[in-house]
Amino acid sequence: MMVYPKKYDVIVVGAGHAGCEAALAAARMGCRVLVLAIDLDKIAAMPCSPSIGGMAKGQLVKEIDALGGEMAKITDKTAIHFRKLNTKKGPAVHASRTQNDKNRYHRAMKAVLEKTPNLDVKQARVDALAVEDSRVVGVCDHTGYGFEAPAVVLATGTFLSGRVHIGEKSFKAGRAGEFAAYALADNLKNLGFSLGRLKTGTPPRLHRDSIDFSKMTRQESDLSAEPFSFFSKGFELGHLPSHIGRIEKKTISIVQKNIHLSALYSGRITGTAARYCPSFEDKVMKFPHRDSHQLILEPEGIDTQEIYASGLGNSLPLEIQLEVVRSVEGLECAEIMRPAYAIEYDYVNPVHLTPRLETKKISGLFMAGQINGTSGYEEAAAQGMWAGINAACRVQQRPPFLLDRSQAYMGVMVDDLVTRGTREPYRMFTSRAEYRLMMREDNADLRLAAIGHELGLVGADTVKDVKERQKQIQDEIGRVRKVVVKPVPMVNQYLSDHGSPLIDNGVHMDQLLKRSELDYGIVETLAPATCSPGTVLDRRVIRQVEIEIKYEGYIQKQLKEIEKFSDLELQKIPEDFDFTVLHGLSNELKEKLSAVHPLSLGQASRIDGMTPVALSVIMIALKSRRGTKSEL
Repeated sequence: MMVYPKKYDVIVVGAGHAGCEAALAAARMGCRVLVLAIDLDKIAAMPCSPSIGGMAKGQLVKEIDALGGEMAKITDKTAIHFRKLNTKKGPAVHASRTQNDKNRYHRAMKAVLEKTPNLDVKQARVDALAVEDSRVVGVCDHTGYGFEAPAVVLATGTFLSGRVHIGEKSFKAGRAGEFAAYALADNLKNLGFSLGRLKTGTPPRLHRDSIDFSKMTRQESDLSAEPFSFFSKGFELGHLPSHIGRIEKKTISIVQKNIHLSALYSGRITGTAARYCPSFEDKVMKFPHRDSHQLILEPEGIDTQEIYASGLGNSLPLEIQLEVVRSVEGLECAEIMRPAYAIEYDYVNPVHLTPRLETKKISGLFMAGQINGTSGYEEAAAQGMWAGINAACRVQQRPPFLLDRSQAYMGVMVDDLVTRGTREPYRMFTSRAEYRLMMREDNADLRLAAIGHELGLVGADTVKDVKERQKQIQDEIGRVRKVVVKPVPMVNQYLSDHGSPLIDNGVHMDQLLKRSELDYGIVETLAPATCSPGTVLDRRVIRQVEIEIKYEGYIQKQLKEIEKFSDLELQKIPEDFDFTVLHGLSNELKEKLSAVHPLSLGQASRIDGMTPVALSVIMIALKSRRGTKSEL
């Protein structure tokens, strides 16, 4: 086998959202990085929805950005529609979402990769890993050519044994029109990895001029749209509207009549489908009581006529797809530019990974994205960054990069995956995060920028700015708490104007700010901060002050919960600890504990089937072990 003369520190296989963030993180940390992609014209492709963010996903993007990643910056450069979700609810679930020009997104990310020092980008299909003594030493491509590196990140997306289904027809593909990676899947099996099978899909793309938008509800971008990235000054493209329609009984009956032709319901698909992103067939069959469903038509870009028909994903034959589409009001004359399809692919159960996202079986081999059983661009990018940082840390002999469940949504996701595994495509939700009030979109930079700086991914000026804002926040909270508001006419008039009860005694300003009907405007009106001449408090400072004061009770409660959580996390479990010899544990738990081998009592407590009694057994055994060793 011929070997490329240049030696690398990290090789990233795949250039989707996971691969891009992995490669950029490792290169920016000083590693020599090689990215190998099957098609360089599909770097950071958006094969499904042309959108970034949403519930919990927006938090992930903000965290990537705060740590020095790229997704949020590229999102702001290419956004063509922006919305802030859940604004009528508490700040813990506020979430940003954009629709993006998918072609511009690809080109912008490709340009960043190509211009990044220490990073080479090459087109090749990796067919095998080079492994010596249970450690990875490189990869071999489809021509038999080898590339050497002591760390490899597999970010293969849906390409491992990928098969596309449209009705009764199916064919090998990583995505429609792209080669699949069958040899690499076989190689992983030969190396001892047990692969599972998952399924996802995408809806049809329709020609804009063939749609009657007058029969649908037009949805504009939010006027108060703010950039995704903490480092962006604004959006660079104009905004395009989306349109919302309804899928009614006529369309539902067509699917019901032809369900036997669906690849998903005819038995041709064996992979597990995503529960939280069902195809239209799934909606029809699993929710028969529903007589209508929402349809959202989203533009795929400024220079294309393609419209993404969210809500109409299916695996029906093309002729039935056309009948389905044209049965929807407003789509009577619609032309399908690209048909909907389902795709099956292989994945590795993530319980076989360490919290670094490194495989337990082969050292130096990391996995990120859909190969770990997740779905979504944002989940993939977050894992990619996590794996890329840890690959660089391994090569540079630095401590591993680990965030826990109280620090970031990233930490929640990785802990969920490596502790509990997944048998269906995993998707991030705010409900998965126990401490979501502490891990909001708006404070991601306050939580994580310093960590990004320690890794070499965030500049000193950024950290200085963050620290200054943190000081301003605390200073302003302290000032607001000291201000006493007296029941003078101006004060009660303000309260009356805002539908708030009047006061007849002096009240501290922070108590007034806790009222749900009032915001920081009362502080600005009745007790403005005395800044230096010509300056005002940054809106980000004001936002944090308002949240910290309004939700003080809830925040204090979560801080106490985090303290208890941290106590268990600090009780480490040695790598050579043998769970199989513990009396009082079921065989099932012994098997799960041995497979996961949790790093702490905290991680052990989150394994499926763990009980308080079983946790006590482990705790006692650890204390006994420590006592025995101290005597020696």
